[in-house]
Amino acid sequence: MIDYLVIGYICKDLLPKGYSIGGTVAYSALTAGNLGQRVAIVTSAAPDLDFQSKLRGIQVHVQDSPATTTFENLYFQGARQQFLRNVAARIHAEAIPPAWRQASIVHLGPLAQEMDESLANFFSDALLAATPQGWMRQWDEAGRVRPKQWDERALPDSVQVVIFSKEDIGGDESRFEACARRFKIVIMTDGRHGATVACEGEVRHFPAHPTVEIDPTGAGDIFAAAFLVAFRETGDPWRSACFANCVGAASVTRSGLAAIPTPHELLQCRVTHLCDDARRHSVQ
Repeated sequence: MIDYLVIGYICKDLLPKGYSIGGTVAYSALTAGNLGQRVAIVTSAAPDLDFQSKLRGIQVHVQDSPATTTFENLYFQGARQQFLRNVAARIHAEAIPPAWRQASIVHLGPLAQEMDESLANFFSDALLAATPQGWMRQWDEAGRVRPKQWDERALPDSVQVVIFSKEDIGGDESRFEACARRFKIVIMTDGRHGATVACEGEVRHFPAHPTVEIDPTGAGDIFAAAFLVAFRETGDPWRSACFANCVGAASVTRSGLAAIPTPHELLQCRVTHLCDDARRHSVQ
């Protein structure tokens, strides 16, 4: 039985010396795993990509591809310029093991147009969520990534939670408002400025936790996993957002997959933001 299924590209994030494993699936899956979830990933990558040692304890189904999606992220004064250096084959519904379609939480996490929005139709009883940044991206011949106008109506009504960053929508908050009219819960993260949550007509802003930022890569994916696991547990979007904000703040103090919050950090956030008896809650 799978608790948390995330679908999207595992990617290479280029570094000055080599690369690290990255992508929504990696950051979200590892966070969910540290929250005690039984986690699985469906992805597309080249056979020579070595990710097993980084994703221990997570089941991974890889659709073969001649290439692995590769990004280079450059930061200047807090702003990111992203380049897509290579892209894997698109992910098809046939790649999803039938038993995994019964997962409690299903997270569609595209990075670079790798799946169709209709993939959501293959899940019925799950808490179904999407982080649509990969549908909100386009890139030129040099690989420079820019925002792309995305029609949220392409996503089936069965999707309950949509999470993206202000950067993903090019700062156009009308896109947030349009999504909030269509989906039950919509969250717009904005780095050091926190997150804005819309739920069934009510909108609340949650300031970010003060912290020393080292590397924000993956913070949105970590936030998403923390929110979804907490919301599945509590049914409360506001407490879940507070919890996810706390978890996200811990993640930006480190780089690469070292940013994944530890069980101890997750328990501290749980104690503070989810429930009074959280000290008795077991985090594996």
